[in-house]
Amino acid sequence: MQSVLTLIAPEAAPLPERIVGEVRAALNTLGAETGYPVWLCDGIAADIAFEMLADDQAQAVARDITGDAPIDIIAQEAATRRKALLLADMDSTIVTSETLDDLAAHIGIKDEIAAITARAMNGELDFKEALRERVGRLKGLAADALADAYAEVELSKGAETLVRTMAAGGAHCVLVSGGFKYFTSRIRERCGFHEDLSNDFVIEDGKLTGEVTEPILDKDVKLQTLIARAAEHGLSLAHTLSVGDGANDLPMLKAAGLGVAYRGKPAVRAEAPAQLDHADLTGLLYAQGYRVEEFVR
Repeated sequence: MQSVLTLIAPEAAPLPERIVGEVRAALNTLGAETGYPVWLCDGIAADIAFEMLADDQAQAVARDITGDAPIDIIAQEAATRRKALLLADMDSTIVTSETLDDLAAHIGIKDEIAAITARAMNGELDFKEALRERVGRLKGLAADALADAYAEVELSKGAETLVRTMAAGGAHCVLVSGGFKYFTSRIRERCGFHEDLSNDFVIEDGKLTGEVTEPILDKDVKLQTLIARAAEHGLSLAHTLSVGDGANDLPMLKAAGLGVAYRGKPAVRAEAPAQLDHADLTGLLYAQGYRVEEFVR
């Protein structure tokens, strides 16, 4: 079959076999030829191979059938679904929080900084200027606070399994973030990424100066990194996967073979090629055809 439609549910709300059957029947009604559903994980994820129908049409049909049910739907070409390059955002993607906001909590201005972060991630503010402004308000903060903030960072569910499974399958995994090296270097090791790219605080006499080293890693650098790493590994962009939640992730999401907005901000959800709104990050493994037995825990 030319394409595959994957239905993915969170563990808390299992995927009904009935729904999978109804989606397949609806595809057939529109003239698609389909294969029997293949369960990648019982009650969690199922594939329906199909042809004679465009991927976006298949996805729309499935969404119409599933309605408001907490089911993520991804349709794509079957031949290139298993990816060999992963580019992942860190804040609110691989980790549950915004690390700069967490750091701001140590001087009592988290709400103030978080408000700027939210607007920047929704594309309402220039990312570089918003980053400079937020870091500027941290001027004088003791560098020791970085360790305290990191101690509170939590991985998003499925993050480490995603990275280690893809790495074990031969994929090159890159953490690329508009955040900061202190955090990305530690998350890289914790999850098993091959490399991390991010920004740096300027620190003098044990305190943050309120400045960021230039040039700032932004949406353009994320896109350039995707293109460059694909070329370095001899890959077409069709064999790449990118995931993120913010406006600064959109260019790499649109360019990748599979670009997924994970719990995306409204502006990102409106433009990202695919969504993961309900399942955890292992949903990206199911989207590539990994069976649960292949996961590296």
